[in-house]
Amino acid sequence: MRRAHQIDPARLTGALLLTSLLTMVAGAAVAVPSGLTLNPAEPAATLSAVHARAGLHLTELALDVVGWLALTGAALSALAAIVRTGQHLAVLPAGLLAAAGLAGLLHDAGNLAVTQLSADRTDPSVVAVAGAILLTAKWTVNLAGLLWVAATATAVVCVPMPAGLRRVGAFAAMVGLAAVMLPWTTGVAGPSATLEQFGYLLHLPLMIWYGTLGWRLRNGGWSGHGRPGCPARAKA
Repeated sequence: MRRAHQIDPARLTGALLLTSLLTMVAGAAVAVPSGLTLNPAEPAATLSAVHARAGLHLTELALDVVGWLALTGAALSALAAIVRTGQHLAVLPAGLLAAAGLAGLLHDAGNLAVTQLSADRTDPSVVAVAGAILLTAKWTVNLAGLLWVAATATAVVCVPMPAGLRRVGAFAAMVGLAAVMLPWTTGVAGPSATLEQFGYLLHLPLMIWYGTLGWRLRNGGWSGHGRPGCPARAKA
């Protein structure tokens, strides 16, 4: 009997990380110029914008959903690679990354609910409900960012990689932590639209780092970098 074709979990992880990065960037490229960043401080205006650009809004959400799904899948694929090699301490960053992906999907679920609510955008009670959903969705994506930062911080400790990539990952985690902490500094007022956009920019180093990691995994798996797990470290 012929042996079934086996997919390398590390290469699959890399492909999914790249997919996640590309679709999230594409979604942001749709949302930001179209004014569809969904500000919970102005639920009536947000509902009107969603209703007026429903097609663009759903396109952006579809891209974002694919991005978070791919991130979750990358984490689960990484877990398969970890089991395969027996380096179980690397379960921590993979688990945190999977949690980040699930939190991101919950964020998108809230934004999808707002899409349907936009049909009754003139109803004051609907506007109030939409405001609560938007606010919850914003803090859910903040939680997703925090989990993503935690996954990165533990990955640079627990996953063998070149020293240069490790240092850049540590820097990206620190910048990402600053991004997720920004809304916490605004108290009950909440972040302004400008501050929110600045926070998104601060996430770019994190996303680029994961894109680089995904490219390396997709093209070479773990070869040259040792096996995943805290005890071993690769040299540059």
